[in-house]
Amino acid sequence: MKVIPLVGIVAGLALSLPIANAAGEAEFVQQNCASCHALTQPDYEALGVAERAERKGPPLYYAGNKFREEWLVEWLQAPERIRPGGVFAPAHAVSTPEGDVIDPETLIEHPVLSAAEAESAAKYLMTLRPYDDLVAAQSYEPGPINLRIGQMNFSKFKGCDSCHRDAPDFGGVSGPELYTAWERLQPAFIASYIADPTAWDPHTMMPRGSLPPEEVKKLADYLKALSEVE
Repeated sequence: MKVIPLVGIVAGLALSLPIANAAGEAEFVQQNCASCHALTQPDYEALGVAERAERKGPPLYYAGNKFREEWLVEWLQAPERIRPGGVFAPAHAVSTPEGDVIDPETLIEHPVLSAAEAESAAKYLMTLRPYDDLVAAQSYEPGPINLRIGQMNFSKFKGCDSCHRDAPDFGGVSGPELYTAWERLQPAFIASYIADPTAWDPHTMMPRGSLPPEEVKKLADYLKALSEVE
């Protein structure tokens, strides 16, 4: 059964509203994003881990610590799916003789914003920065890495490809694709999240690997190297 993107319809009706100031930007984001995204930190302890399965979109309450603003502006105007299996892949998986696959008909499309709306929404989202302390604690400095060695570390040694794709046609689908990660994410966020994803999201599906800084750097540098592939 095909899912009708009700969020997109609601958002489309609201997109005609003018965005004149910071208060208007906040109101626009609240009206158009809050039905799928957490804009304030949930009470994770009270909600319990079941909260993870009920999400419609990733939390945005730390968007200002996570995304690059220029990427947000462009993506909101032409959104492409970042999470091949949706925000909670098991909810979209169906069993087949070849194994479980994602049913694309169950995935919700993200609404498209105009250029002005995208700029305003991104501007507001970048003000959401509750984790400045995590960013400040990061000492990661981007550096070069041999692409082949980085891929081997990502896939064979760390097993990241079981959940993530580092190429459009290779890797798992339960996590966000990572071949555009460097374009959309701040380097300090990448390193901090790899080091301790639960510090950012207590209900994340990503395991805490307790990696030493040099191993975090290898993975972060690999994502940077992917962005430099022509």
